[in-house]
Amino acid sequence: MVKFFRLLYLVSLATTPAFAGMLEAPVENGDGDPLAIEFDFQGAYVGEGDVERGSRAINNFEEWNFLGRLLILPRTKIGILRLGAEYEIYDFDISEGAQVPDKLQSAAVIVGLDTKFSDSFLIRLEAKPGFYFADDLEGEDFNVPFIIGGTYLYSSTLQFVFGVGVDLEGQYPILPGGGVRWKFAPQWVLNATLPTPRLEYEFNRNLTIYAGAELRSKSFRVDDDFVGDASEPGNLNNAILSYTEVRTGAGLVWKLGDACKLSVEGGYLPYRQFDYHRADIRYKSEGGAPYGSISLHAAF
Repeated sequence: MVKFFRLLYLVSLATTPAFAGMLEAPVENGDGDPLAIEFDFQGAYVGEGDVERGSRAINNFEEWNFLGRLLILPRTKIGILRLGAEYEIYDFDISEGAQVPDKLQSAAVIVGLDTKFSDSFLIRLEAKPGFYFADDLEGEDFNVPFIIGGTYLYSSTLQFVFGVGVDLEGQYPILPGGGVRWKFAPQWVLNATLPTPRLEYEFNRNLTIYAGAELRSKSFRVDDDFVGDASEPGNLNNAILSYTEVRTGAGLVWKLGDACKLSVEGGYLPYRQFDYHRADIRYKSEGGAPYGSISLHAAF
């Protein structure tokens, strides 16, 4: 089981929500809205859980996770530009002095392009230059992860997504990702696209029920004065930390009109890892934890 989650961890490093979103971003040459705006808010709570490293352990800590994203999508001759900003925070109920920080944050701008080689072959380029930090934002926290991906529209019921994710601060700087989306029955869709593979059932035109998983992974730089455990021979001050978690659960997506969707989800978090890969220090989950999340997507 540990090897299985390790494989999911490696795959998740290369995947972002931008991969899955490519299925919803066709580029057309016809008359369309010259400017669109998208807004996303996500919030999640993870109940008490534990992580350990050998005889060391951090027990009974909770997690709050929030993300806000704003995108402006002007239509141009070469495609649809993706311009915006994103902020995310993981807030852990962890006491000071541990080798794991109590906060991990990112504040980035989004610069990207959706274009196409043909009516069946869509391309997405997207970079997120910004600051990936713990508590204190400093210049050395700057990083530019990006993805290069494509979608092949084989038919109206079958699409393939593929690409690579690049993060020069990650343990594996370049990794492949992708998946497949298959509508195999009138109301059923197998959306096996990382980082959110799931099985969907369209209950009616306004309500979709699903079950699946979400793989999350991102690299951060901890603070200059992050001491951790002073008895360690390695110094974790200013170290790169990759945080990964796997969520498994079920939920529903409710359309609140043509421009807005509300999602509610609950389930179990079976795996998480705090990995200082350059220092060879990592904390892995000991058991799992329940979670609940809510998200809002609006497009105008």
